[in-house]
Amino acid sequence: MKVTAIGIVPPPGAKDNPTVTPELLASCLAKYSRSNKGIESILQSIDWNDPDKAVDAIFRFVDYGHASITGMSGGIAIVVDGCSMYLAYKIFEIAQLCDGQESSTRYIKLDKSSLPDPKSIGIPDDLAAEWVDIMEMSFELYQDVYDRLDADAQRDPSVVRLPSNATPKVADRLRKNYALDRARYFIPFATRTNAAYVMTARVWAETIKMLDSLPLEEAHACAAQIRTELNKFVPRMVKHSTPDTASTAQSALLLDYAVQSMIKNGISYDTVKDDVFVGVERNYPDFLGEIIPISNSFNGKVNRYSAVSSTIRRMVVRAAWNNMAIAELRDLNRHRSGYRFTPMVPVGFYLPQGVSHERQQLLFDKTASFLSKLVKRDNAAAYVYALHLGTQVAFEHSTHADRFIYEIELRTGMGAHFRYAEHLEAAAHKLCIKVPALQQFIQIGTAEPE
Repeated sequence: MKVTAIGIVPPPGAKDNPTVTPELLASCLAKYSRSNKGIESILQSIDWNDPDKAVDAIFRFVDYGHASITGMSGGIAIVVDGCSMYLAYKIFEIAQLCDGQESSTRYIKLDKSSLPDPKSIGIPDDLAAEWVDIMEMSFELYQDVYDRLDADAQRDPSVVRLPSNATPKVADRLRKNYALDRARYFIPFATRTNAAYVMTARVWAETIKMLDSLPLEEAHACAAQIRTELNKFVPRMVKHSTPDTASTAQSALLLDYAVQSMIKNGISYDTVKDDVFVGVERNYPDFLGEIIPISNSFNGKVNRYSAVSSTIRRMVVRAAWNNMAIAELRDLNRHRSGYRFTPMVPVGFYLPQGVSHERQQLLFDKTASFLSKLVKRDNAAAYVYALHLGTQVAFEHSTHADRFIYEIELRTGMGAHFRYAEHLEAAAHKLCIKVPALQQFIQIGTAEPE
């Protein structure tokens, strides 16, 4: 695993604009909020031979609770090469305000060379060989299923639902997507991936703190490397990134819940039937009710990016799925608005209709046996590295109606994975039962192909 922070230089068109470091930017903007002289006057007051003096003069306020100052550092980009898919997911879960991307299973074919060393992720030495055997078998099934699906699509292109005007190049890509999207459920969650994140120093500091609070060796190693890189950009803010009593206690409590659930209920690899919950909160104060009726809230809408009324933006929505496969969780977990949550307790295993392998039950039996031993060890937290992208878990997203409608239209629109579309279309149906007036304004797409 390698962590790299990326600096940003101004483009040629901004060559005459002021340039500052992230901490100096935060300092100047903090002073700007306490002055009416304008930014030019503040920049002129800086001793450019000793800019750290200006930074130190402002950043002493951070220690008195003025954390908002650290939020004005600008977006700091950090990439993590070779972390596990689990860790990439976890950083997105922790950093609810970040922007970022992760390597896609739709465009990258994976194999056992993508597995991390078991020691680096905390797999006990006496269980390492068993873990490697399970992971390598997982990739064998992934490869077999991909080859079969790709061959099926070549024999019968209609299964891909190719557009009538698809060129040979587009047809080839869509065929590969078809196979990769359905085979990916056998991919181990431990598989190495690359992930990029952009967030302010304030969010980075909190992210490192929570990451370092996880009882996982990989998380500690990643937190240390990110802290080293962040120190190059915002050295005064890094001291706010260390775990505290609350962060470690809460991580331990959530882990204990997951482990005890697996010990009590066992590990199931049956496919869990879909169930979706949608809750809507529309209570308003007497002095500030719905100003614009829903019937006028989408006036002028042309696509999912169009503005909607305050009535929709103020409506609170909580959606939860009982059986979100980790394959879909990885993407839905990246929607920035609101709060995303899963205790990461495996409840089943999802495979698309018509997808199976004659050795899959053997894989499931081996994995269940391995997990039953690991969750009773001191380093039980490493159980996440024995899960697969097909592992089903409960997942909840709380947000506002405008953002949730955007998510519905995005995840059912052209190019969306078919399983996203199933989950979000079901949620849209429940939302419209709660608020019938929304039904005519939500545009449900047909998903694949892109």
